[in-house]
Amino acid sequence: MKKIYENYAYVLDYLPEGYISGGMKRSKTPVAQVIGEKYFSLLEVVPKTELEVYERIFIGKGQRDKITHIKKRLSYNELTSTAKAELPYVVEEIVKKNEEEFVKFFNNARPISIRFHQLELLPGVGKKLMKSILEERKKGEFKSFRDIDERVPSMPDPLNMIVRRVVDELECKDRYAIFAPLRKTEKEEE
Repeated sequence: MKKIYENYAYVLDYLPEGYISGGMKRSKTPVAQVIGEKYFSLLEVVPKTELEVYERIFIGKGQRDKITHIKKRLSYNELTSTAKAELPYVVEEIVKKNEEEFVKFFNNARPISIRFHQLELLPGVGKKLMKSILEERKKGEFKSFRDIDERVPSMPDPLNMIVRRVVDELECKDRYAIFAPLRKTEKEEE
């Protein structure tokens, strides 16, 4: 399998003094927890400079101006409470900036099995709503979240549905991963 990498990430939490371990003892090595822009990879990085929450940083191959290296991949359970709290907001920003990619999901979603469709993986989508989406899709591709919202009146907010699905995938609430294929599962932690 070909390895795939993130090029950019958003800072979820920056710990200039490192993690607290064993009471009040600090590691003294600054770290940041980030989420990848393309595959929603949760990563721990070692920064060169101070970072801000929500800041977009380059983590790809080549010269990195804000980080020295990627330390490891993280699971949702390894995130700090600050990172967990900021996660939905950062995911929402990523989805908004890449709306076209996520609208493609509504245009290209396929059946998983005879009785289950990829659209049903989205929070709030059951058989009835899935059929409405598919009927509208036959009339023409969706152009934006707003277009989906206007053409499928019973549809909850498409942006929020995608954000909730990404967060659910990162929390490993489902065996299917459509937006976060590189998530670290609890089994990998052991």
